[in-house]
Amino acid sequence: MKTMRVFRFAICVILTLFSLKSSAQKVGLVFSGGGAKGFAHIGVLKALEEHDIPIDYIVGTSMGGIVGGLYSAGYSAIEIEDIFISDDFQLWIIGKLSSKYNYYYSKKEPNSSILNVNLLVDSTLNATLNSNIASDISINFLLVEYLAAASQASKYNFDSLLIPFRAIASDIFTQSEVILKEGTLSNAVRTSFTVPFFYRPIKIDNKYLFDGGIYNNFPINVMQDEFDPEVIIGVNVSSKTFEEYPYDQDEKLIANSLLFSLLDNSKPGTLGENGIYIEPNLSGLTSLDFKRVKSIIDSGYVQTLRKLDDIHSKITRRVNFKERTQQREEFKSKAKPLKFSGVRYHGFNSAQRKYLRGIFRKKGEYHTLEEIKVGYFRLVSEEYFKKIYPNITFNDQSGAYVFEIFAMSEKNLNIGFGGVISTRSTSEIFLSSEFYHFNRALFNHMLSFYSGRFYQSARVRSRINLPASKQFYIEPEFVFNHWKYLDSDDFFFEERLPTIVDQIDRKFVLNLGLPVGNFYKATFQGGYLNNRDLYSNNSDFFSTDTLDQLKLKGFRYGVELSRNSLNRKQYPNSGNYLELSLNYFDMKEIYIPGNTSFIALSQEKNHHWVRGKVSWQQYFRHGWYSHGYFIEGVFSNQPFFSNFLGTLLSSPSFNPLQDSKTLFLQKLRAHNYIALGQRNVFSITKNLEFRLEGYMFKAIKNIIIDPSGTSQSAEYSNEIPGVFFSGNASFVLNSPLGPVSLNLNYYDDRETRFGFLFHIGYLLFNKRSLE
Repeated sequence: MKTMRVFRFAICVILTLFSLKSSAQKVGLVFSGGGAKGFAHIGVLKALEEHDIPIDYIVGTSMGGIVGGLYSAGYSAIEIEDIFISDDFQLWIIGKLSSKYNYYYSKKEPNSSILNVNLLVDSTLNATLNSNIASDISINFLLVEYLAAASQASKYNFDSLLIPFRAIASDIFTQSEVILKEGTLSNAVRTSFTVPFFYRPIKIDNKYLFDGGIYNNFPINVMQDEFDPEVIIGVNVSSKTFEEYPYDQDEKLIANSLLFSLLDNSKPGTLGENGIYIEPNLSGLTSLDFKRVKSIIDSGYVQTLRKLDDIHSKITRRVNFKERTQQREEFKSKAKPLKFSGVRYHGFNSAQRKYLRGIFRKKGEYHTLEEIKVGYFRLVSEEYFKKIYPNITFNDQSGAYVFEIFAMSEKNLNIGFGGVISTRSTSEIFLSSEFYHFNRALFNHMLSFYSGRFYQSARVRSRINLPASKQFYIEPEFVFNHWKYLDSDDFFFEERLPTIVDQIDRKFVLNLGLPVGNFYKATFQGGYLNNRDLYSNNSDFFSTDTLDQLKLKGFRYGVELSRNSLNRKQYPNSGNYLELSLNYFDMKEIYIPGNTSFIALSQEKNHHWVRGKVSWQQYFRHGWYSHGYFIEGVFSNQPFFSNFLGTLLSSPSFNPLQDSKTLFLQKLRAHNYIALGQRNVFSITKNLEFRLEGYMFKAIKNIIIDPSGTSQSAEYSNEIPGVFFSGNASFVLNSPLGPVSLNLNYYDDRETRFGFLFHIGYLLFNKRSLE
């Protein structure tokens, strides 16, 4: 009996000791870097949570730092997965904006630029090349929004987060790793994945820091030194991308070779006897496969399930769902709600701060998160402010947060190069320079040139964004256009009659722009126009002929409501476009006849007319297929000029296809017309598309030459106008050099029936003075 009591006592002691050991057992989780392959860490967390495996410490590098930071801040594995698989995140990670915050007001008119070089210019005119691949304006706000409350709840001490956490960064000047354990959590996480040349670096403690994976991509030693847990689970997603040389992909992958060397360079390291090593099967995937997020998460989940026997044998302690949820709720209850007492501006002078305060508006005593978000994305929609860096800190005195903006550059110079190479005479080069200066107002000066055989143009503008409670800009603008319509042998199936037209138009106008909501802009315009047209009235032209000359001089006043969310400058397949305008023209016509004119003497006339226009296009995407429609209408009381051809040259024209503006199409010109179009886009690969487009044009009244043949005057036809058709079939490759397009175009016109066009680059032009 006594022996039995001793035996029972011994069993109780053993069980007690085992319980104490089990309850004291600590588990550390180490996440390697690896770019997009770091999504696998989310799958690991999901599997560990489902099987009640405790996580007491986390150390992460690069993408492992993002996932680990979010989890330490109180987000569950499912919540983190929802963030990363969202459509918005796919835009944020590459620097694009979600449609809700993609403001149209600051967008400039599209041009033919292909390559843009950004230079940061200081007051001594020293220029520095901005060489980062991706924009971080979206991901920066995402991190401060999601992690600000956790930073405040932990009092900016990473040991006081829901799960103690360390992020790894790199000091490239001293060539050493940096362990981040305090401060703003979003800054630590953001610094940890600052891959050189991909994202720009930010400063912590006045030092520029980069991706932690440069010097320690699998920081097991940091976990051991900082926390020394009984068990370490090491998750490595940055093993070699290719076991063998990728002969069939090397040309495609060579451009990203530096990123592979930085993001895929870790080694398993020493985990010890109680260590658990997890390496998801990510063969064939690269660090830039951000769109494969779901499958990468699943890879981490599956590989963790395969390791469960090892995990269960080494980790005896459990934390069930109820306990884990309670811990999260207790931690989150410490956090203050995200309301803001104000906005603090760092690196800006008093005049600049006055301007910025007009962007961040509040309706009540505090800024709401949405008001801060709207102000931030409205600000960064302007090119000059894309280098600012956001932060959120808590002010104990006000009991609210403060949104901070840090200036990252003083001035900005953008040099643009581009143009188009075409099988016709429409090849051209494009050059532009754009300079920003910010003090009491934001000044944006631009100078651009087109030069080619068919088209030459120069444009100068200065946009002045003024400080006010409501945004608006004033923009003086000068545009010179020169168009030469000459013979062309690019058409077949019909012999094309020659066209001899030489047009120059100039405008000097003042624009006033106002935002209308988030997605529309109202523009008021007034200014002086000076046009000159040279043309022959006969199809047969001789070198001894004198061309007619028609000059239009006068003033234009108008208003336009517009929006543009098309995803490309040319050949879009998603988004929409609206132009709704009303213009008044007060012009003087000066007509000087040539030797092909029936009129012997020069004439001068004054003309006044009003023109309204509506143009709308919309695309709808369904996977590999996108379809869209096009509607346009023009209504005016524009008068006739001295002769038929002079009237047509100044009449509104319908330009449905990419080459329409390069052709003088008489049947697609009218004072009043309506037009409809259908567009179909079939995606063959990611960048290669096949397009089918068809359009109908109907003039309200056709403009014809005097049918009696006794004069060359213009008049309206008494016949009911017919419907004219045009269409296009094309293959379009959207390349880094712009579109590479092979087109077969059709116009319902005897002289210009079918046309073949191959071009590389953007076939775009400045607006005409009368447009």
